[in-house]
Amino acid sequence: MNRILFLWIFMLTIKLSAWANGEVTFTASATPDAVAVGEQFRLSYTITTQDIRDFRIPSIKGFDVLMGPSRSQQSSVQRINGKTTSTNSITFTYILLATSEGNFTIPGATITANGNQMISNAVNVKVLPADETSNQKKDTNKTTISSNDLFVTATVNKTHVYEQEAILLTYKIYTQVDLRAFDNIKLPDFKGFHSQEIELPNNRRWGLEHYKGRNYQTTIYRQFVLFPQQTGKLTIDAARFDASVAVVSNQSMDPFDAFFNGGGNIIEVKKSLFTPKQIIEVQPLPNKPTNFSGGVGEFNITSSINTSNVKTNEAITVKLVISGTGNLKLITDPEVKFPEDFEIYDPKSENNFRLTNAGLSGNRTIEYLAIPRNPGNYKIPAIEFTFFDTRSHSYKTLRTEDYQIQVEKGQGNVTQTVVNSFSNKEELKVLNEDIRFIKQNDVILIPRGQFFLGTFYYWLFYLIPLGIFIFLFIIYRKQIAANANVAKIRTRKANKVAVKRLKISGQFLSMNKKDEFYDEVLKALWGYVSDKLNIPISRLSKDNIEEELRNYGVNDELIKEFINVLDNCEFARFSPSETNSEMDKIYENALRIISNMENSIKQ
Repeated sequence: MNRILFLWIFMLTIKLSAWANGEVTFTASATPDAVAVGEQFRLSYTITTQDIRDFRIPSIKGFDVLMGPSRSQQSSVQRINGKTTSTNSITFTYILLATSEGNFTIPGATITANGNQMISNAVNVKVLPADETSNQKKDTNKTTISSNDLFVTATVNKTHVYEQEAILLTYKIYTQVDLRAFDNIKLPDFKGFHSQEIELPNNRRWGLEHYKGRNYQTTIYRQFVLFPQQTGKLTIDAARFDASVAVVSNQSMDPFDAFFNGGGNIIEVKKSLFTPKQIIEVQPLPNKPTNFSGGVGEFNITSSINTSNVKTNEAITVKLVISGTGNLKLITDPEVKFPEDFEIYDPKSENNFRLTNAGLSGNRTIEYLAIPRNPGNYKIPAIEFTFFDTRSHSYKTLRTEDYQIQVEKGQGNVTQTVVNSFSNKEELKVLNEDIRFIKQNDVILIPRGQFFLGTFYYWLFYLIPLGIFIFLFIIYRKQIAANANVAKIRTRKANKVAVKRLKISGQFLSMNKKDEFYDEVLKALWGYVSDKLNIPISRLSKDNIEEELRNYGVNDELIKEFINVLDNCEFARFSPSETNSEMDKIYENALRIISNMENSIKQ
């Protein structure tokens, strides 16, 4: 009896421990999730408890099981703010070989955990055809990069559009070599388009893709949304990418290099890549109606009013919300036809949208303020909004509801009414004070000879403003001198501040924190130039930095090295082949460039 009671308490303790440490999860994953025929990948199942039994997986079609399941256990204990948490998990791993191309779904596995039956998620694996060059003999001493080894594509999602219709332009990298960085990038000026760049994540994801018989590591490098501003054939010119590629050469006979570098010497090869031109056919919008808002896309409109029963000199606010996807920035505000007896103010608009692949998506809120002056029953007619629908290729007119307004006379003789009901409360205005009646019986006549001109007060009106002007002028000059001293201090301390930032990046380098390291190097370089030249960082860019540095006496070679370090830092964040040696090289180059610029810049 005691043994049974002890066993029951033990099982209850295990269940309570699992419950206290969180819900048990059973997940499956494939690494990588895209492979070619004849390649291997890892299939893993992880359960966050150690009380398990009866692990089973369904039959796996399209793959050969080379190994598995191999079982491994993991456990960890964390103590945060005095609270201790423990994690225990078991992982079952298989090594699979892809035998046929296609998109495959591996069903979930089953297991009994803590006495409960559980099933994992399914896993999707994409199998690409085998690379046509995989069976060919590869050149192990190849020091040239062909256009099939590395290239950048420029693709658009549409080539026939209407004026103002959004186009998505994508630059994508395809590589079979060790791409290190882009030394220089020259993008087209997008003449004839209004362009906006889509913000991509810093850590871009690389994936396997089959393209023209070969398998490449690919990633999206830049994306732009273009709005054509004129009709006809518009050309998106070629972009240029100057790439640095690491290759292995057998020219080195040093045995030490041969052992650690796979039998050869790693050298850097330069390659200039050019994207093809894109031709866009832009059609004019057909027969624009007189009430056309300029909107091109897909939109909806709603309206509301704060009240329909008011008194004279009280504010009425009509709110209009235009939502959808398209050229929201270029839409003109619809007209609200208030009655003639209403005092009308300029509308206030607020934009709340984001850039997407289809254009600007979100909404635009417009508020119209009016004040009735006289009592009575009035009508605000429906508001019309006409736009060009890109789906139906036709104009659509949306209408809101109309509003019936009942205005009652305010109590008493209201001579001053302050408007403060407008939602942004930026304007205050006194009503019924714009017309002053002429007073007929209180006119005071001044006898001849007692005129104001030439009196003491007359000259005083001239002397007081002159004194105020001189006082403000002196303060202004002192302020200019103080600002000049601040600029000189920033210039003198520019080198110290930059070196301090580089010391911080050196700490991140020793801890192998890649993202933090490159962030600090970029801050040090940009901050140094900003402080040294006394130019705000917001006004500096890669396009104008050459001219600014050249004006201060920096030679072209040093300027080019400075820009190369910037490009390497930005590209290395998502480069799959980035090493610690490259980080050391960038760190040393940054120190050297700042030291050389300190001796070159002429103040």
